[in-house]
Amino acid sequence: MTTAPPQSPPPRPPAVDRVLSWPGVQALARAHGRPMATEAVRDVLGLWRASGEALDDQALLAAVEQRLLNLIAPSMKPVFNLTGTVLHTNLGRAPLPEEAIAAMVSMAGGASNLEYDLDRGQRGDRDDHVEAWLCRLTGAEAATVVNNNAAAVLLTLNSLALRREVIVSRGELIEIGGAFRLPDIMTRAGCKLHEVGTTNRTHGHDYADAIGSRTAMLLKAYTSNYRIEGFTAAVGERELGAIAREHNKPLVVDLGSGSLIDLEELGLPREPTVRETLTKGADVVTFSGDKLLGGPQAGIIVGRADLIRKIRKNPLKRALRCDRLTLAALEAVLRLYGDPERLVQRVPALRLLTRDRASIEALAQRLVTPLTRWAGPDLAVDVVPVKSQIGSGSLPLDLLPSAALRLQPLTTAKRGRSRLLQALSRRLRQLPLPVIGRISEDALLLDCRCLEQEQAFIDQLLKAGSR
Repeated sequence: MTTAPPQSPPPRPPAVDRVLSWPGVQALARAHGRPMATEAVRDVLGLWRASGEALDDQALLAAVEQRLLNLIAPSMKPVFNLTGTVLHTNLGRAPLPEEAIAAMVSMAGGASNLEYDLDRGQRGDRDDHVEAWLCRLTGAEAATVVNNNAAAVLLTLNSLALRREVIVSRGELIEIGGAFRLPDIMTRAGCKLHEVGTTNRTHGHDYADAIGSRTAMLLKAYTSNYRIEGFTAAVGERELGAIAREHNKPLVVDLGSGSLIDLEELGLPREPTVRETLTKGADVVTFSGDKLLGGPQAGIIVGRADLIRKIRKNPLKRALRCDRLTLAALEAVLRLYGDPERLVQRVPALRLLTRDRASIEALAQRLVTPLTRWAGPDLAVDVVPVKSQIGSGSLPLDLLPSAALRLQPLTTAKRGRSRLLQALSRRLRQLPLPVIGRISEDALLLDCRCLEQEQAFIDQLLKAGSR
């Protein structure tokens, strides 16, 4: 019997200090700092020891450089949102106008008059930068801003109804993304929920009969992320406001998305505006800054001056306040609303929502050839009509006609198609500017409604090439 010659063990990895002394690694340390270079070297050597494979010096240096680049690469990066959901919560919701971005950059580099009154030469209030604009655009007496609408609802409840009852229709006990439930927020705010009516029908007398000595307010939550249809009844702001005034109780309305303009004039589905909600009888209205408004993440509270003043005095206001960059961006966006004739083109969220299907389809057709070359021979690419969603709980049942690039595997095996689609989706996410689409009916769809950087999209496909 022939005995196989003994195999020599793979070379042992060099010591960390020796690798750090290499000129190539020293150059990396000078560029990115010695601590990061050291961490990269240790990680690579650890992987080498675990694998038991041989690695020459050049391969080791390349691995250290790649590991270092991975360590310092930013976690958050721009992506192409081709999901078909315009205001996508997971992808950052509303894209900001150029004016808002410029305002943030101008405030980021140094000191600002965030809480300093330049006229009086003394401390000011950060709300002053946006309050006048919010009052002008909504008709409110006063306004304040916090970091998101969930915070706005929490702060309002805690300020106006602490240890007292809040009357809400059962049909409006909403849950939105991230397990945000209105009853839970009430509990955290320190107030007691008093449900009235039923899931599908609530009447004015239900509210009136429930009002007692422990009642602090009436709350109406706009059900922006679902709709109950059929045998239903709800009490509008005008009737509810009259009931609240008769009993000397404030009516608070959580609009959620909160539009400042009549969307029907833009050819979009109906959405109540903040101004009309106040006009109909609401004493306080809360809404988001980064949904239909098209601005940065913020929770906006507008309404009666005495109630807003009480909300401002709450110690929680400091914990929930906005920073200077958010306020700079929000002020810039609100200024754009002062020029309604150019508003749609200057606010990206509105521009994308009102984009017509013909122009989207023409864009998609121009992308078929470069996408086909990139995708490779196993996939067919064509253009199909689809429906876009507005997103973030705004008008959930109303869809917008759009067009998408459809990538379909040519294989007939179901398991093979699924595997190809998952791999294709991963390839798109690994591009320098990741592309996020959606898989539907054995195809990957890239809805082009939100694609405005056409050349950048094409260039990275050409650079990446096919498999």
